[in-house]
Amino acid sequence: MHHEIRDHGDQLALPAVFMRGGASKAVVFKRRDLPDDCAHWDALFLSLMGSPDPYGRQLDGMGGGNSSLSKVCIIDKPSRPDADIDYTFGQVEIGAARVDYKGSCGSMATAMGPFAVDEGLVAAPAEGEATVRIHDVNARKIIVSRFPVRHGKAAVAGDIAMDGVAGTGAPVSLDFLDPGGAATGLLLPTGAVTDEINVEGLGTVAFSFVDASNPVMFVEAASMGMHGTELPAEIESTPGLLERIDLLRRSVTVKVGAATDLEAARAVSLPRIAFVAAPRDSETLSGSRLQASDLDILVRMIGRGKPHRAVPVTTALCLAVACRLPGTLPRRLLSESAARSAIRIGHPSGTWSVDAEVEENQGTWHARSATATMTARRLFEGHVLVPRR
Repeated sequence: MHHEIRDHGDQLALPAVFMRGGASKAVVFKRRDLPDDCAHWDALFLSLMGSPDPYGRQLDGMGGGNSSLSKVCIIDKPSRPDADIDYTFGQVEIGAARVDYKGSCGSMATAMGPFAVDEGLVAAPAEGEATVRIHDVNARKIIVSRFPVRHGKAAVAGDIAMDGVAGTGAPVSLDFLDPGGAATGLLLPTGAVTDEINVEGLGTVAFSFVDASNPVMFVEAASMGMHGTELPAEIESTPGLLERIDLLRRSVTVKVGAATDLEAARAVSLPRIAFVAAPRDSETLSGSRLQASDLDILVRMIGRGKPHRAVPVTTALCLAVACRLPGTLPRRLLSESAARSAIRIGHPSGTWSVDAEVEENQGTWHARSATATMTARRLFEGHVLVPRR
């Protein structure tokens, strides 16, 4: 038996830390505390989270019945010389016996630097600022994480507020270096800043397919009869809307070569689909009002068939890159003020400032970086219990 896995009757106890990163939560493991054979990991992670659960609540596990709360992270020594740690992310499906390692999670990346410092995996000053270079194994990219340290531990208290997350925390700045082509190898996988697809029952729909941090297809909300201000409940309650959105998502997924046919595309989570609109007054989930003048663009993200309550970090970063690329749908809808400062994204939970730097070289666009600031907190440390198999 692996030296860090303990007997606990009918179950096994594994060292782990439960953390919030950005607007997500995950169980975080050190690679050395997991079974040596990674073929055993999926069954372990599914049991840990309480999946698959036909009731969708994951009551018999650590998951929260929501994709943002059903995640695992594995930290290992770096496998490349320009990194301090390796970070592997797993999205544990709720209703299916599947763990998806294809996508990345920028939210949980926020917690990885603090985890590494608190666990003594990287050197950091007792007081001051720590810099941790994270190798995102899923995307094969480097993320530079900077955050304050107090008494030798990652600072938690601070005045940074994140819409959708109660309270405030210490800032964690993430700089995603060279984020283009994270999944496909190309910043613009179709070779064009905008493209079109004809979908039976929907007609011709324009989209911009950008792969930066994660591949996302951006569609103008109006093309699906939306305003871009809808809250999740309205999207879910509009007859047939989610079905039409999923048909569009699957059709583009086939068109860009990520699935062989519409049926196969059902099981493919990438590319994601997000709807964008020009700034306008809107309401948030907390009941507060967003003024159009406080926004540069609106976004509504649909993930795994359900509308997100905010916007995933990697989608926000991809949107920032898309907004900096001339000719994309997001760029056409962007407010004029965003050309002079960071991009203020309006989402169902509020606003978020992100930015990106792109450059053109001999007619080819390259994304130099994408940046966001979030917060993270260590919530629990100890052992998690999983049934023996």
